[in-house]
Amino acid sequence: MGTTLLEALNVRVVGSGEKILVLAHGFGTDQSAWQRILPFFTQNYSIILYDLVCAGSVNPDHFDFERYTSLHAYVDDLLNILDALRVDRCSYVGHSVSAMVGLLASIRRPELFSKLILIGASPRFLNDKDYHGGFERADIENVFCSNGSEL
Repeated sequence: MGTTLLEALNVRVVGSGEKILVLAHGFGTDQSAWQRILPFFTQNYSIILYDLVCAGSVNPDHFDFERYTSLHAYVDDLLNILDALRVDRCSYVGHSVSAMVGLLASIRRPELFSKLILIGASPRFLNDKDYHGGFERADIENVFCSNGSEL
């Protein structure tokens, strides 16, 4: 494809602080979800923003259905972004699915994360006979298919 991960996922670094703050959006939105709060943090933090590969602002050619059926692919993207930017420690704010991505990333590389702030984290995304609060399998498949992927 010829694009780097930083370009593909629209990575931006804004702000001038010494501390690093990562803002990761959930499914169904993109990094613009954070626009209204950015001014409150840019003096004290360097803020890393990026789009999940399933965001509408990302070229759908970057989405690999088989790879992204697991949250671990999203974790890989996050850790690769942090490595590419030479981040050695950060605070992480994750919304929805990105909250779980942050948790998994912090398990894999705990030295990178000083704080995790999880907004609307869901420990489970699929309903079953003993749990209702997520999605039906068809709903999740529709999310992936809306990215131009086929099952």
